[in-house]
Amino acid sequence: MNKRILEEYPYLYETHLHTSQASACARSGGDEMARACKEYGYTGIFVTDHNWGGNTIIDPRLAWEEWVDQFCLGYEYAKEEGDRIGLDVFFGYEAGYDGTEFLMYGIDKAWMKAHPELRMATVEQHYELVHEAGGLVMHAHPFREESYIPCVRLFPEWVDGVEGINAAHHQYHGVGRDKRGFDKSAVAYAHKYNFPMSAGSDIHATALFGGGVAFRRKLTSAQDYVRAILGEEDRVLTDGKVWYDKEGNVIG
Repeated sequence: MNKRILEEYPYLYETHLHTSQASACARSGGDEMARACKEYGYTGIFVTDHNWGGNTIIDPRLAWEEWVDQFCLGYEYAKEEGDRIGLDVFFGYEAGYDGTEFLMYGIDKAWMKAHPELRMATVEQHYELVHEAGGLVMHAHPFREESYIPCVRLFPEWVDGVEGINAAHHQYHGVGRDKRGFDKSAVAYAHKYNFPMSAGSDIHATALFGGGVAFRRKLTSAQDYVRAILGEEDRVLTDGKVWYDKEGNVIG
């Protein structure tokens, strides 16, 4: 980590993290992820497991409230451990639509239980529901190309911002091709529509990448993060190796 930058922006948050309690692609539980992130030096994390439209392990045949209870276990395990060790743990989730994915922030378990219509909601309806709750919708890795993504689809009318830097692209860019171009396209897309940008690791195990968003101050809640992003609060982004300003320009 760049010490000079971290002196100015000492509060680092992982905004894109999965747990094995809910995400089929994850290999570590919420409590393990919390300990690893604390040891790395994160101030806090957002648990963003895959929902019913993504790579989840939760049985879709469950009644809605039971489904939500199961889905939130990874977050709850992480939160319990975070409270014990001094790591802030916030709730979120990654909503999937045939490979196109969105990160949702500023909502919680009670809100999900109160909205069973989420399960059948379109991209537009999902956005509206999250907004009614004062939440934030960020398009996750919008230009990623992988076998599980049939095609790149953009929804500029139905997002608040863009995950401009996804650390997984930088970790695996040497596997077959250079994947860092996905982020270059995401940054250009954000500039075109004047969207605020975030960064996250898209991490699935305790071998951390170190990506995320760093602020000058400590966040107080998930809703505080929503306000900080929408209000274009001063922050820096990182893929764990390179640091960027909030416009996506390399600074260190």
